[in-house]
Amino acid sequence: MRKNSAEKTIGSAENHAQSLIIDAEKESERIKKEALVEAKDEIFKMRSEAEEENRKWRDENSKFELRLNNREDQLDKRLSQLESREVSLESREQSLNDRISNISEKETRVDSLLEERLSELERISGYTSNEAKEILLKELEDDIVHESAAIIKEYENKTKEESEKIARNIIANSVQQVASDYLPEITVTTVDLPNDEMKGRIIGREGRNIRAIEAMTGVDLIIDDTPEAVTVSSFDPVRREVARLALERLITDGRIHPTRIEEAVEKSEKEVDRIVKEAGEDAVFELGLHDIHPEIRKTLGRMKFRYSYSQNALRHSIEVARISGLIAEQLGTDPKVAKRAGLLHDLGKAIDHEFDQTHIDLGIDLAKKYNEPPEVIDAIATHHGDVEPKYIESIIVMAADTLSAARPGARRETLQAYIKRLEKLEEIANSFEGIDKTYAVQAGRELRIIVEPEKISESEMTVLSRDIAKRIEDEMEYPGHIKVNVIRETRSVEYAK
Repeated sequence: MRKNSAEKTIGSAENHAQSLIIDAEKESERIKKEALVEAKDEIFKMRSEAEEENRKWRDENSKFELRLNNREDQLDKRLSQLESREVSLESREQSLNDRISNISEKETRVDSLLEERLSELERISGYTSNEAKEILLKELEDDIVHESAAIIKEYENKTKEESEKIARNIIANSVQQVASDYLPEITVTTVDLPNDEMKGRIIGREGRNIRAIEAMTGVDLIIDDTPEAVTVSSFDPVRREVARLALERLITDGRIHPTRIEEAVEKSEKEVDRIVKEAGEDAVFELGLHDIHPEIRKTLGRMKFRYSYSQNALRHSIEVARISGLIAEQLGTDPKVAKRAGLLHDLGKAIDHEFDQTHIDLGIDLAKKYNEPPEVIDAIATHHGDVEPKYIESIIVMAADTLSAARPGARRETLQAYIKRLEKLEEIANSFEGIDKTYAVQAGRELRIIVEPEKISESEMTVLSRDIAKRIEDEMEYPGHIKVNVIRETRSVEYAK
């Protein structure tokens, strides 16, 4: 039993082993076939890649060969061109050599002819070549000096004419563009009264009213025989204005006694302070100079009541500032600095009645106190020509100040003083020898003098005009400048019979 069972088990195991062997062989065969297929696929892929790579290389090689062939063709062409150029250069070189040879022969012949000519010229003239050269150079030098002098003289005259023309244009343009309003009134010293009865009311009982007015305003009231008028006298224009306004208030009110006088003076002082402040602010605003110190503005406003030869000091300063700015623009310098210097050049006139100093010194002190620029301080110091200017703005302000003061109508004189000045001008000119006629023209701004030609020569005219101008400067006072114009005329007269 056990043997049969063991045999069956062995037989079953052998069958199972045989079956496993067969399966293993089949699996091995399958794996072998798959590996073979994969190997064939890999070989095919590698062969395809190798063929593609080979094809690209052949294409690139073909292109490279084509470029090489083109290069070779181009090199062949260039070589051919160089060979032809070389042949051409050889022929040109030969031609140049022939020309050089011909030129050398000609130079030799020319030198020979020059030597013959020089020898002949030396024989004829009696001078050696060096002597003749020195003579020619001397004559040429004299001609050059003469021509140079003529050219220099011509350019000097042209430059002088052009500079004068430019200066006239700058000044004319600047003056024409100034559109300021000029105040025509003179210093107010009288107050009109409605009737002569008002004089007694102003004086008051035992003079108490007039004493109160004079004490509170610091002015002198002159009440004389002048009908319906009271004269206000004071060295301080601001005080005079306060007194004038106070009197007008009292006259309008009709009640005149110390208490009303005190109220009227107080109101007038406030009004004058307001007017002064507004005048200074308006001047600064009109010129666009907004960084000026408030105290300087207030001082400027006081010049509203200051006059010089009937010309209002504040309007004069504004006019000088505007002319200075316009001139500065045309000269290419800073117009704001020039305007500032022009506006403040007479600043000291606002307080010169309060101190024993000139308005120039007072103006310099004020400008330094409130840190004005050095150009402004220099313009204040030099605008009357007493000090040499350091800045171009100072020169501009000097010119603008002269233009404003000498402008027709700017400053009025009495008829008697005007006629006296004209007579003095003609008297000074007629005191010189050789003067035929003298005319003071253009309101005394020009002295036209006609001389006797047989007594005064052309060269003496310049000396005469200078002497007359110097005499006028020494003996007369006048605004602006006076032109001394000396005229010499020679006439030849003949009659046809």
